[in-house]
Amino acid sequence: MECLTAKETIGQTFETLSETSYREKKKIKIPTEDEINHFLDKILELNRLLSIKTGKINELNNLLEKISWLNDLNEDCLKQLNELLAVAKDFHSTIIRQFASLNEIRKRGIAKEATKNLKNAIDNFKENIIDLETTFFLLPNFKEFTDTTKELSLL
Repeated sequence: MECLTAKETIGQTFETLSETSYREKKKIKIPTEDEINHFLDKILELNRLLSIKTGKINELNNLLEKISWLNDLNEDCLKQLNELLAVAKDFHSTIIRQFASLNEIRKRGIAKEATKNLKNAIDNFKENIIDLETTFFLLPNFKEFTDTTKELSLL
């Protein structure tokens, strides 16, 4: 009798193991070396593209910072600067959406350094926009600021 029970147990285990083994052979495909290399190449390409994008944003940051040092802008210059700021805000909105599309990649720790550098460049870009707006459009409307600026220029 014990042999019969043992045979059933072995038979059931055999069936379960056989079915599981068959399913695993069908669904699990270990990537080949070429597939792994292709995947790693794509990560390197992503890093390269993010670095290029970061470099371009840093170039734009440098250009915006140069503008912040300008003085005595006339009405035409202020209008042109206002238009430039509108384009800068639109660009910032675009790059923020692009950065947000990297959320899944960032969560997985892929291209960590490149995404961090990109985020810093985007943050600096936004800060430059705010600085220019504040310097040329907001602060000149405050009497205390203009009075202090005149006093400092006399020193």
